[in-house]
Formats: sequence, C-alpha cells, structure tokens
Amino acid sequence: METKALKDRNYLFHSIPNADWERLLPHIEPVDLPLGKVLYEPGTKMSHVYFPSTAIVSLLYALENGSSAEIAVVGNEGAVGISIFMGGESTTSRAVVQSAGKGYRIKSSLILAEFNQSGPIMHLLLRYTQALITQMSQTAVCNRHHTLDQQFCRWLLLSLDRLTSNELIMTQELIANMLGVRREGVTEAALKVQAAGLIQYARGHITILDRAGLEHRTCECYQVVKTEYQRLLPEKMAV
Repeated sequence: METKALKDRNYLFHSIPNADWERLLPHIEPVDLPLGKVLYEPGTKMSHVYFPSTAIVSLLYALENGSSAEIAVVGNEGAVGISIFMGGESTTSRAVVQSAGKGYRIKSSLILAEFNQSGPIMHLLLRYTQALITQMSQTAVCNRHHTLDQQFCRWLLLSLDRLTSNELIMTQELIANMLGVRREGVTEAALKVQAAGLIQYARGHITILDRAGLEHRTCECYQVVKTEYQRLLPEKMAV
C-alpha cells in the first residue's frame, strides 16, 4: 500500500514519526466498516484497535432495558479501542459503525507493546484519549442542559467534521438511538432545522446546506470539543 497516502487517511497515522511508522506498517490491515457493524460489545476482549478513515464509529452506552445513548463519535481523527492501552482489555460501552466507510486495524497486542515503550506513540495516544474524554464529558453536559434542537445540531456538526462530504446517510430512528431520545423528538428537531434552511432531509439522507448556520444554532458544547481536539492534536487536525 502507498505509505504516504495511508498516513494521510487517519490523523493518528499521520502523526506517527517515520521510524515508528515503518515498524507498524506491515501490521496495518485494511477493513470495510459497513453501517451497523459492531466492533466490540461491553465486557468483551478487544482483539484489535480500529483507525477509521472514511467511516464514523459511535461509542454507545446500552441500558438493561435495551435503550442506548451515544457518548462519543470517532472518525478519521482517532482510534476505537483506547481501553487496550489504558489498563483494561474491555469497556462498558459498545462501538457501532454509524456511517459506513473504510478503516484500518492493528492487533491489540501490538498497540499495547508500542504504548509500553513510552515513546512518541504513547504520548500521541494519551493526547488523543484526553481529547476523547473531553468529548464524552461535554456530551453528558449537553444531554442534561441543552435542548434537543441544539443537541441535534451538535451531533450533525461532529459527524460532518469526520466526513469528506456534506451529506450523511442516517435514519431518524438511528439518530434517536444515538441521542437517547424518542424518534418523534428527532423528527421535530430535524423539521425545525430544515425549516431554517440549514439542512435538507429526505429518506435517511441529510444534506448540510448552511454549516455556519448550524454552528450558530448549536450550543457551546460543539466548540468546546473542537477547540480541545485542536489544542491536543493540532497538526493536520481534521476536526
């Protein structure tokens, strides 16, 4: 595979020093990430760490009654499976592909060995983890204190930042599951945003018409998360 092209498909790949990159390259496996694919379930041992390139993965917390809510999204800026190098082989959340695309994976044992060398890869992964924790924390605050309209706009912007186009393929039912709300609430929020001329929604396709308008309409949570990612992962940052 083309080394430079591959490095540019994921921010963490791009930021790995060349010497470490050459060591990792033979172990990087391309994978298809279709919509709805579950990368891991709560409590299960993670065999690989995933690095999305064109796909987006949702980290969800599922309750005993079957309902769920999204706690973070991961795209070409990051990795799925941070528990591997944070002291555990499993997590309480589940990881599900919310936007189909491509990605790469590396065996967990290899990532852990690289992390334990305490070199540049470890510092890069720790900075990314801090940014991801900020997203999780801000999502919890947003879900508690802001309107569904604002949450919907925040979710759209976070997803848009991780795509190469201004279109998302996403049903209202799936969005409701991500936000942990009723489908009727998402329908109402989507109609309001569409009436404002910010999006066009039809049959599971959402087209962003006015990004600046979305940013103005959402709460401060989106900018807090974006600023923290740019602070911790500044070079070539996608979001």
